[in-house]
This record gives sequence, C-alpha cells and structure tokens, in this order.
Amino acid sequence: MVNRNVLKKLSNNELEKYLKEDNRFVPEAVQIAFEILEKRGKHFSDEDKLRIQEIITKKKEAEELKKIDEQELQKDYITEDINAIRLHSRGLIVFFSFFFGFISGAILLGLNCFKLKKYKDGFGIIFLGLIYTVVQYFGISLMYKMKTDKEFTSYRKSPELLFTILGSLIIYFIWIETIKKLPYRSESLLIPIILGLIMSGIIYVNYNGYLPSYFLVSFAK
Repeated sequence: MVNRNVLKKLSNNELEKYLKEDNRFVPEAVQIAFEILEKRGKHFSDEDKLRIQEIITKKKEAEELKKIDEQELQKDYITEDINAIRLHSRGLIVFFSFFFGFISGAILLGLNCFKLKKYKDGFGIIFLGLIYTVVQYFGISLMYKMKTDKEFTSYRKSPELLFTILGSLIIYFIWIETIKKLPYRSESLLIPIILGLIMSGIIYVNYNGYLPSYFLVSFAK
C-alpha cells in the first residue's frame, strides 16, 4: 500500500524521481507523485503526461505478469504424458513431511533432484532435513520447558504440530523453487512405502526422539 501522506512530505525534486523511466517504485506511487506535483503547480506537457502514463501502464503490466508467474509456479504439473520424467509427487512429499517428519519429505525431494541431475540441490535439501530434525528436537524440548503441561492440552498448542506444519510449508516452497514448472509423472510408490514403514517404526519406538509426528505420536502413546 502507498501512503499518500508520506509522499506529500517529499520535495518536488524527490517526487520527480518517481516519474523517471527507470524508477523502482510501484505504479500507484508514480501516479500519486504525479498528482501531487500537479497540485503544487508543476506544468506537464501532453507529451510528459503520455510518457508518465506509459510508465504506469508498463509497471502495472509487469506486476500482473509477475503475479501470474507466481500463480503458475504454485501449480502442480503432474501429468499422464508418457514422455514426462517420473518424480515423487509434490502432494506425496508434503504428506510425508507432515506425517513422517520433515526428513522424510526432504529425502523424497532430494531423490527427485538427483533424478533431475541437480545433485547440489538434492544433497542440500537432505542436509537441511537433518538440520531441521535436530532443531525440531531441541526446539520442542525447549518449548515444553517454557510452558506448563496444561497449556499443551490442545493439539493446536502442540510444539510437535507447530514444527510439523512449518516443515510441510518449507518443503512445499522448496519444491516450487527446485522443480518449478516441470511436467512430471508420478513415480512408483515402492520407495515412499518403504520409507514410511521405516519412519513409522522409528517414531513408534522412540516417539520422544528426533522424529516427532503429532498424529503418529498420539497413536504410539
């Protein structure tokens, strides 16, 4: 949002910077700066007005294109095209991250990167999964020490659930940055099933350990 009152405090020379071709201001700010200068008595020729309007129009178009591009990036480009590469799907990875811990989603996304020959990204994501798991372990412990047991009777106040949701969101946005708009087919479920069984076993045996999952922990307890 552009605050007109803030722009009103600027000098004419400062406002004129908003009307230059290469300015980095949003179109609304350019429009307001133009209106303020006009009210202050600055004369604009028809050619100047046309040039300023073109600047505003181009900025609005650029913003709209950026918005569309961001929306496109958030789409899941899973397809039935037999020529598309096989990857573990975004929905599956987010699901695993939510129910079996951040590290499980990181492993599956890392495997996708390896298949795309993005080895640096793959190792980085898996390493992030390990780091997040450690941070999660100590973070949950610290949060419980800071709060009384009564304050965590509701699942909405569970530290495990907080880290689970945060981890799922992180995985979601990492997918968008690494896979982008690549069309893909869903990979076999063999590896995810094996990984899910392993993670379930670890969580069940050691539910207060490094892989806390709110729902699975509840069943284990």
